[in-house]
Amino acid sequence: MDEETARNWMLIRTAPGTEWSGRTRYAAATYFYHRGEMSAEVLEVYRICSRLDAEDPLDVLQRWRIGYEWVERMETTP
Repeated sequence: MDEETARNWMLIRTAPGTEWSGRTRYAAATYFYHRGEMSAEVLEVYRICSRLDAEDPLDVLQRWRIGYEWVERMETTP
């Protein structure tokens, strides 16, 4: 994994509740979307959650029953 990808994996895992964490996760999600590694509907959840620092996009994806592949990838990628 190259340095930029590793950095974005770290950023997309920023803990909910931290100030600006929603925007940080959304920026990283945009990176993965542009690489073709994330669907538009998953990116939209990250966009919606970008102003909600306390909201975990993975929880939203699971509640809405979308983005199964992305949730699994988040759980299995180191």
